[in-house]
Amino acid sequence: MDLTTTYLGLRLPHPVMPGASPLADSLDTVRRLEDAGAAAIVLRSLFEEQITREQLGMVHHMEVHDESFAEAISYFPKPDEFVFGSEEYCRQIARIKEAVAVPVIASLNGVTSEGWLSYAAKLQQAGADALELNVYFVATDPAETGAAVEARTVEILRGVKRAVTIPVAVKLSPFYSSLPNLARSLDEAGADGLVLFNRFYQPDIDVEALEATPSLHLSDSSELLLRLRWLAILAGQVRASLAASGGVHTGLDALKAVMAGASAVQVVSRLLQDGPGQLKAIVGAMGEWLASHEYESLEQARGSMSLRTSPDPSAFERGNYMRILRSWRVA
Repeated sequence: MDLTTTYLGLRLPHPVMPGASPLADSLDTVRRLEDAGAAAIVLRSLFEEQITREQLGMVHHMEVHDESFAEAISYFPKPDEFVFGSEEYCRQIARIKEAVAVPVIASLNGVTSEGWLSYAAKLQQAGADALELNVYFVATDPAETGAAVEARTVEILRGVKRAVTIPVAVKLSPFYSSLPNLARSLDEAGADGLVLFNRFYQPDIDVEALEATPSLHLSDSSELLLRLRWLAILAGQVRASLAASGGVHTGLDALKAVMAGASAVQVVSRLLQDGPGQLKAIVGAMGEWLASHEYESLEQARGSMSLRTSPDPSAFERGNYMRILRSWRVA
């Protein structure tokens, strides 16, 4: 079965790859991922806060004067809590490039259009084949409009595109008033791909300690539904290639994402839970289903369940919404 796909201009043997996570921290695990058939390797994110602190020489300053503004710096991890500093991150890219033959996709995570964006060029110089830009931002200022938030996201992309020549994907959240409009703006600004979606990790409240506590819950297949909806809406409306991230645990999950319009499928939680070998199982299940249903290639299935053929996707979605509500019966 021909499972080949093109994502960010990269010709891949199939669409399944590990997403940004600790999976690429160890060269041994990276090799196991390649052996299991990973189409590409996506590294965990390098954060704007790390780069900015190093650029301004603030690491030592913060450690020395920790007590003078402890509340302010407690929002972010201390420098030694990050797995890789910025220079070590570049060295890790180079090590992975030497260890495996598949494309390596670096990841930058930030929320402002400041000088840290120039660091993207160092990731390219280190050997990254592409870059995933994760704009993880929670709007908390009531004076900042949604338009301003979206404009900043587009400007961040433009800054990165000015700094590199490798393909750039933007990893988005679903929490925009008009995601298709933002997607089109990013497309026009040069985005090579859009990744749907990053996950917002909601803090819990410790009622005894009276503080917010971070919590991490791995995904399950139910989270895929939101991705399928937006993949289906955006497919055919943007030039950028689309990737699904979140909720892919089985071959059928991956296949649904492709049918909705994805060119790539990122897997993290399933691999963290059950190991890199699950990649082979997911890819194998995709091929088996396609063959049993007489498809000749994955490309034949891609986008077959998108809304591109609907004259009014919004009406289609609203009709589906009404049918779901009407289907409920009180026992």
